[in-house]
Amino acid sequence: MSKKDIKVPNIGEFRDVEVIEVLIKKGQKIKKNDPLITIESDKSSVEIPSSDEGTVISLNVKVGDKVSEGDKIIEIESQKELKAIEVVELPKIQLSKEIDKNEIKESKENGDIIIDDVSTKASASPKVRKFARELGIDINKVSGSERQGRVTESDVKLFVATKSNKSLRNQSTKDQKIEQEYSHSEFGEVEIKDIPRVKKLSSKYLINSWSKIPHVTNHDEADITELEEFRTSLTDIYTGEKKKITPLAFIVKALTVSLKKFPNFNTSLDEIENGKMTVKKYFHVGIAVDTPHGLMVPKLRNADNKNISLISTELKKISQQCRDLKIDKKELFGGSMTITSLGGIGGSFFTPIINYPEVAILGVGRAEKKQMFINGKFVTRTMLPLSLSYDHRIIDGAEAARFNNELKENLGKNFAYKLAV
Repeated sequence: MSKKDIKVPNIGEFRDVEVIEVLIKKGQKIKKNDPLITIESDKSSVEIPSSDEGTVISLNVKVGDKVSEGDKIIEIESQKELKAIEVVELPKIQLSKEIDKNEIKESKENGDIIIDDVSTKASASPKVRKFARELGIDINKVSGSERQGRVTESDVKLFVATKSNKSLRNQSTKDQKIEQEYSHSEFGEVEIKDIPRVKKLSSKYLINSWSKIPHVTNHDEADITELEEFRTSLTDIYTGEKKKITPLAFIVKALTVSLKKFPNFNTSLDEIENGKMTVKKYFHVGIAVDTPHGLMVPKLRNADNKNISLISTELKKISQQCRDLKIDKKELFGGSMTITSLGGIGGSFFTPIINYPEVAILGVGRAEKKQMFINGKFVTRTMLPLSLSYDHRIIDGAEAARFNNELKENLGKNFAYKLAV
């Protein structure tokens, strides 16, 4: 046997390029042209193949190292100098999922011929490998859809939507804890209290939503100057007294109009593994209610068939039922999309968590007067902060921006009166 160094070949003008993947391990048998490492420059990712065959006896690089032409990658032990031996034709073996690929053996009088260390490395381009690595996905676990199992970018996306989600769900239920190196009481007086029951119940839904849905948030502002003028001018036709209708009632009505134009926002992805989504024909808007017991999200049913006054009345009713813990549990489920408003407390933009299995949620901040440059001059306008979080598996950024534009239009001067009817 002889030992041989495998070095970085001529890689053109590149110097000190980073090793982003080590594709072999010590003790592994490799053949000529088997990929050893993947390097990445500012322009591209490239796999470096082996120039010889043999068994890896040492690794000289690791992920993060910088290499140039001539740098040693591995040392192998080659069998090329062995005396000629009888060539034995192995029977054709069809591997199946039930067979351990590392334990297939064929006996011979002069010893065992062992087929071991069958490579399970996925076939994929450097671009796809980089994409999987950026998502934190082990590409060797992704099933390829192209010839000879080659993995594509679409295969990685499908894996993220299915297998990785199952792993995240399982992980979230194991109550894994990081070992704490200190006690809080070492630094001063503390008190141990029970977590409110509603917060304990909602926590598992929040974890599920955050780990299962790829969130993206679009921030924007709606000009509600005319809407506010109209809202504050409303009076009761019988008593002549001013009606106390909150901006939230108008936002609910405006949202239902937008949902009708953008049905993807009124869906659920309960069966994404089967390539199916549920498109809802009803418009039940969830309202996040702040209670002494924790956050609750009752549904305002059939909001599209109610006028502003009725919506306002029902908002007060379901909010009070939540505070009194008299809301029916079923009223917390079966929504189209949720609104969470901080307008009564304060703040502007934030990133609300989608209420699974919905695919979007609208966060509303506190409206404030701002100087806006319109038609060549500054004017005072009442601006409402909007934070739209959406499920990127079904809604892309362009559609989210269009939805926000539609919502802003529905809250603007042209729709204020129509929404009230």
